[in-house]
Amino acid sequence: MALEAKRRLLAIIEAPESKKRAILMHKQQLLGRIHGRSAVVGIVGLGYVGLPLAVAFAQAGFKVIGLDLDARKVALLNDGQSYITDVPSAELAEVVRQQRLYATADYEALRQADIVSICVPTPLRKTKDPDMSYVISATESVAAVAHQGMLVVLESTTYPGTTEEILVPRMRQAGLQPGEDVFVAFSPERIDPGNKQYGVKNTPKVVGGFTEACCEVACAYYATVAEQVVPVSSARTAEMVKLLENTFRAVNIGLVNEMALMCDKLGVDVWEVISAAATKPFGFMPFYPGPGLGGHCIPIDPLYLSWKLKTLNYTARFIELASELNASMPRYVVNKVADALNDDSKAVRGARIAVLGVAYKRDVDDVRESPALDIIQLLSERGALVSYHDPYVPSLRLEHEKTMQSAELTAEWLRSADCVVIVTDHSAYDYQWIVENSRLLVDTRNATASVAANGLTSRARIVRL
Repeated sequence: MALEAKRRLLAIIEAPESKKRAILMHKQQLLGRIHGRSAVVGIVGLGYVGLPLAVAFAQAGFKVIGLDLDARKVALLNDGQSYITDVPSAELAEVVRQQRLYATADYEALRQADIVSICVPTPLRKTKDPDMSYVISATESVAAVAHQGMLVVLESTTYPGTTEEILVPRMRQAGLQPGEDVFVAFSPERIDPGNKQYGVKNTPKVVGGFTEACCEVACAYYATVAEQVVPVSSARTAEMVKLLENTFRAVNIGLVNEMALMCDKLGVDVWEVISAAATKPFGFMPFYPGPGLGGHCIPIDPLYLSWKLKTLNYTARFIELASELNASMPRYVVNKVADALNDDSKAVRGARIAVLGVAYKRDVDDVRESPALDIIQLLSERGALVSYHDPYVPSLRLEHEKTMQSAELTAEWLRSADCVVIVTDHSAYDYQWIVENSRLLVDTRNATASVAANGLTSRARIVRL
């Protein structure tokens, strides 16, 4: 057990008998409501993390209050309409009809909650420093309506120490002692948008409490919706678990992106290299290069850890290098397009570029941190005439409030393009048909590999990453 956890446990053991009885009473009462499904659950932030969680608890038999400051989301949810692809409207409408879930923008509604999960965004500022404003605002608002016996859990990915440095002090300022009057914990979200295999129920849930009692109550809470709950010694440990998971991916993607750059210079097919290496049954896990990292987690979360370590006079070298490599990939793709056009005796300026897919990954509608945004911006700055198609993203907002509308995916649109660039490999795309109707195609995802394997002959010249 960590030294800090031992210290807290000792403090509880040495506490006056009346205080120990109060802690035990609060814990037993809340555990009873959790096991009996009579506890009221509040979910703050109804995005890709919060909404699936809210629906899962409602389906498990709890009354759920969903809170979001976006009036449009609140109205849609109370009408039973989902705006998250991983949450079918039919499932949402059913729990709304059963009065198991309702949405609001008023924190006062959380006064009746026994448990509150905070699932708000944690973006980076342009300076690469954490923007904790959403977490701070949500925590202060929850603390203002918190009461004895309540469990408050932070799910937003953040730097190690956030729970102790932000949640705990604000509960104390509200007159509530964490671990005694209220229970405080951290449980990192593990939502993978678009993943058909793993969701809230079958993804193990890591839980770290401010005290052992906090951890026990939080584990019981999540055990009602998750098949496996993994308790750890502290909230700080749970915070670090999430950062390790995403740093692992970011560093390995950075490695394979650099491998792609090296293979390009050596005249070797990086996709063939990865495919052959993946046949090794031990000691190797395949990662794949791409046009850059996207989404809210992998490009951002490791930098939270890097920022925290800088405050301790330590440089997280792997993280910094991986971030630099991954951030350079959109420009590398643009240079690939320029070189491919040059081989056709064409300049980027004035060239018609058709971009296929702008979501940050396959089969989702999320464009946060998508490399497509940088690729479109860089091509436009070089004078290209860029249009895009994405079946999940009807419109796109770029820098300086510029917007684009998704073009209709037709043979004429593809044939009119001087270059087609596959940025997101949506499964809905018919890649053989795309190849047949393109003259020059830059494939950043190896999406056309099966077309080439089929021996298709066409007018298209395909350039891979």
